[in-house]
Amino acid sequence: MRSIIIGTGNVGKFEEIKEALHGKFDRCLSLRDFEGNIDVAEDMPSYPENALKKARKIGNRYGVDTLADDSGLEVEALHGRPGIYSARYGATDDERIERLLRELRGVPREGRKAVFKAYLVYYEPAGGLAFIFYGSLRGYIGQERRGANGFGFDPVFMLPDSGKSLAEMGRGEKNRISHRGQALDAFKRFLQA
Repeated sequence: MRSIIIGTGNVGKFEEIKEALHGKFDRCLSLRDFEGNIDVAEDMPSYPENALKKARKIGNRYGVDTLADDSGLEVEALHGRPGIYSARYGATDDERIERLLRELRGVPREGRKAVFKAYLVYYEPAGGLAFIFYGSLRGYIGQERRGANGFGFDPVFMLPDSGKSLAEMGRGEKNRISHRGQALDAFKRFLQA
């Protein structure tokens, strides 16, 4: 039976990745499927290094192939912030969004350009092999929250072509275009090779 651990404590992210990997593995496990708590400090200087650190620690501890990610939002007017610190930009999604909107108060739309970046690392503990996959999505930060789907900065991340926020999209639609969806597509192509 082929299993994979999706190495995140974020329920929304776990469900999004699990849905995208439907049919690729017999079992998609979350960290909640294991006893004990594993905490991995995201203290590396880049997204891929943080994702690799998480994937190795989780995979080696449980002896199961692991997929971990590090992703973030980079805003032009904030000189790339919050970047690798996106998850620590506040204690909750609401706090992170409020801080972002507060810091962008008065900034016109052309200065609110942003990009979501996602790095996925697939780690096979049996051979100590790691593979990295990348995706990005360009947009801008809206003036207010819109939509009830998604998580993180999705309610304020606007797509220029549709005028919708990521939180106004269904999970399937979001998975087709998002930064994480692009990285997952690359991972799925890797699995088929």
